[in-house]
Amino acid sequence: MGVQFDHPWLLLLLIPLAAFAVFAWRGPARIPMFRHRLAASLRTIALLLLVLLLAGVQLYTVQRQHEVVYAVDRSSSASAGDADRDWIDGSLAAKAADDAYAMLSFGRDASAERTMSADAPLGGLEAAIDADYTNVQRALQLASGMLGAGDPRIVLISDGDENIGSMLESGRLLKNRGIAVDVLDKRTETERDAAIDSLSLPGKLYLGEAFTVEARLRSTFSGTGEIRLYEDNVEIGAQTVRVERGDNAVLLQGLAKKPGLHRYRAELGLPGDEQSANNAAFAFTRVAGSPSVLVVEGKPDTSSNIEKALNAGLIDTTVIPASLLPSEIADYAQYDSILFNNVSGDALGQSKMDAIETAVRSYGIGFMMSGGDQSFGLGGYFDTPIERALPVSMELEGKREVPELGLILVIDRSGSMSGSKIELAKEAAMRTVELMRAKDTVGVVAFDDSPWWVVEPRKLTDKEEVLQLIQSIPSGGGTNIFPAMASATETIKGIDAQRKHIILLTDGQSAGGGSYEELLAGLGEEQVTVSSVAVGSDADRGLLQRVADLGKGRFYDVQDETTLPAIFSREAVLLARTYVVDKPFTPRVADAGDWAPLFAEGLPTINGYVATSAKPSAQTALVSPEPDPLLVRWQYGSGRSVAWTSDLTGEWSGPWIGWDGFANVLTQTVKWTFPQFAASPYRIETAMAEGGTQLSVTAESQGDVVLPDELVASIGGDGSAATDPVTLVQTAPGRYTGMLPLGEPGAYLLNLSPAGAGSGADSENAAGSNGEETAGSGETAALPASTGTGLVIPYSPEYRISSAEAQGSARLAELAQLTGGRVLSWDDPAAVYAQPAAPHKQMRDWTSLLLAAVLALWIADIAIRRLAVPWERIAAMLAAPFAAAGRRGTGAASGEAAPAEDGALARLSAAKRRSTAVRGGEKRADESPAAPAQRPAEAPRAAGGEPGSAAEGGLASAVDRVRAERGTGRAQPAERSAGEASRGDPPSGRAKPPDEPAPPDDGGSAMDRLLAAKKRSGR
Repeated sequence: MGVQFDHPWLLLLLIPLAAFAVFAWRGPARIPMFRHRLAASLRTIALLLLVLLLAGVQLYTVQRQHEVVYAVDRSSSASAGDADRDWIDGSLAAKAADDAYAMLSFGRDASAERTMSADAPLGGLEAAIDADYTNVQRALQLASGMLGAGDPRIVLISDGDENIGSMLESGRLLKNRGIAVDVLDKRTETERDAAIDSLSLPGKLYLGEAFTVEARLRSTFSGTGEIRLYEDNVEIGAQTVRVERGDNAVLLQGLAKKPGLHRYRAELGLPGDEQSANNAAFAFTRVAGSPSVLVVEGKPDTSSNIEKALNAGLIDTTVIPASLLPSEIADYAQYDSILFNNVSGDALGQSKMDAIETAVRSYGIGFMMSGGDQSFGLGGYFDTPIERALPVSMELEGKREVPELGLILVIDRSGSMSGSKIELAKEAAMRTVELMRAKDTVGVVAFDDSPWWVVEPRKLTDKEEVLQLIQSIPSGGGTNIFPAMASATETIKGIDAQRKHIILLTDGQSAGGGSYEELLAGLGEEQVTVSSVAVGSDADRGLLQRVADLGKGRFYDVQDETTLPAIFSREAVLLARTYVVDKPFTPRVADAGDWAPLFAEGLPTINGYVATSAKPSAQTALVSPEPDPLLVRWQYGSGRSVAWTSDLTGEWSGPWIGWDGFANVLTQTVKWTFPQFAASPYRIETAMAEGGTQLSVTAESQGDVVLPDELVASIGGDGSAATDPVTLVQTAPGRYTGMLPLGEPGAYLLNLSPAGAGSGADSENAAGSNGEETAGSGETAALPASTGTGLVIPYSPEYRISSAEAQGSARLAELAQLTGGRVLSWDDPAAVYAQPAAPHKQMRDWTSLLLAAVLALWIADIAIRRLAVPWERIAAMLAAPFAAAGRRGTGAASGEAAPAEDGALARLSAAKRRSTAVRGGEKRADESPAAPAQRPAEAPRAAGGEPGSAAEGGLASAVDRVRAERGTGRAQPAERSAGEASRGDPPSGRAKPPDEPAPPDDGGSAMDRLLAAKKRSGR
């Protein structure tokens, strides 16, 4: 064991410490010499320990022990068989008993397989890692953190084909820390693989233009296969190709048929290909031409008026039913705007609503909704993503008197409704309650084998309580509809409301039966209607259809349970019957802005519309006499939306459809919603990083264009829901970077907008009063508020066929040379431990222990100097066994045996003296008041003893001998007591009674000793 100091120059403090020790040992003392020297010794030792601590004392032992971390590459480019584990196992056979090792595996990330230990079993390579990428840097970082104080070494088993991070950068840091990296190249034989390296086509096309798509292929073998080209997931061509070993180029032909942003995908199929992850590539292009509008109609063949009007304005239209609406956001990129023609919300579903709302808010695609008996509030759009995107609200906000409503919801809560069904049913019921007013009455009965009234019919004076009760409905049990319906019909008859309605929802077959004809026959007289909802394929549709027919209500056959909230809210609106205003009127121009010239020559009459409420920041162009909004617009995020609350089929708006200005007004209205994109001022680059895809955007500043501090990127498409917006921070003038949470290859929509320019849903920026976006007050120009483009993330470089296979091996050899490591061989695993371990110091940190010792010594020093403890008596008691042993040894040597009686008397005398000492001192031998205090040497002998006997020289006189040895340092308490007695004054300062015993000869009472100590401290 050795000792070293971090700051050895501080050991010079030992010189003044030595001088202090001498002075403290020999200097004047205010306490007995024994206590003085003991306290000085403890204080000196404590100061010595403090000096050692200040100098950074460390104890160490010299050891020779290997510490090895095996880092195993388990990415897709490196084989993940048992060869790695077998090689490691073979190397461990050569290690010494005290050598320790650890193991980790890595791909995109690194994970420890086992921690550092000398004798734990090897185990397998089972940690979860992302094998699509290789990050050697992350593995080296984790391995260095697992090493301890031994001879450190990392054994890297990899092919060296890293695609994230830099192993050489980590190697430089490891070199500075003295950690060597041995490398084992695990490059495998080349498999039969063919890949599409890239797909390229012109970035901009014109409508009707023929173009060429170039696909660059790379293969490790020759063969004949087929390559297919897709445009927006629709196959547009296929071609048989002959693929040779090495690089190949294939040209495919296409035709720009539709304007807008289109994505293309090429797929390669080649017999014998062993890797399919690299058989697809993606690209984007934008086709310039006539704008395109997607018209979604709620009823078949009702959009001819819209088609003719838009086509006359050179706008292409695509008409589809609501069931064919795409669910992927990227599929909306080919359209400039979306127009809903009397579409019901229950025909869409939650996912399609979310996609449309995101397309408008984040990607600038326009949106317009026209009215009808299935639109706005009548379509069940209350509290939906579509309502958030529209400039109007479905609630009437107290503008007209709505009749009192009485509604009972009969909800199936059987076991088959568990999961998303019951949750969406509760959401639907809660949304319905939120639509109702405080004067309305609502009741909720849930049923399984029997009915259970969750909410007894009550006025909605406390909506929150009702919502909480609905939220608490559990699922479980069977299905029996009739008792629940019987309870609901009987209860609703007693509700006092102008309009009453029952909604029945179930997903199964009823276990019991009953006469629904008799049950529902009398409801018509009570003005009660019944609607039914069948959820899923197992529901009894025949029964539920019959219930709806008997109850004069509506039947809903639901396959997508996400439409349940829209159905329930639609039923609540239809029950009120106040949303449709069906009396003729002439619209009045309100705040038309730049649309004012369209209405300058007068407007035709309108026969009906759906009542709504304009949102506070929306711009209302036309209103009814109520006044209700008829034509409203606003800016929503990056996009624009318009609400026309009358219809476009002619049922309510016959005069409007026949008006000469109809086509122009509709065309200008739809064009206002088109994306406001200019030529993109951004250059986009992507790179794979440890946390996802790193996006770099470079903005070219031209003239007085002001660059924003931050950009907001919205990403979506390729079958996935839109991700949350990502903020790109400006890291250099005109350069923005951020991390996208994307790793899967594919084609994505990318929308860039300056931070704070309305990229989020909460940023509901209304247009100015003139219908145009207001500009800033400054004189400088700014970048476009929103820019839409495509983003392609290719497949991982892990699957790319490399043309220079030696690069990975060269990087591994360079890493080993940089860190002082070796290039190992698969044939010699024992070489890992072949070199003797370098000697190293195993440090022992005793700082805490030494500090504890210093604290203990300091407390002991204070105790010895300050506490009023009979230290002499304690010392004598501790020394007594040694003194007795010495006397027994002397007596045995002289052959003299002390009489048993003398020994017994001596022990008895010693016990008596110890007892009286505890009570305050021994009695004087002569208790006569007039007898003078005797010196210790003149004390009477013990009873029955002789001078020089064991009783006279035993433990009883130990204290007296200690006092005699103290010399003349101070007046003895016994002497002072004698002097006071000669003057006739007792030590206590009062007259001594005749029968009071003499003061003890060991210093008097506790008060006397305290007074004496006070006098000494005064001197």
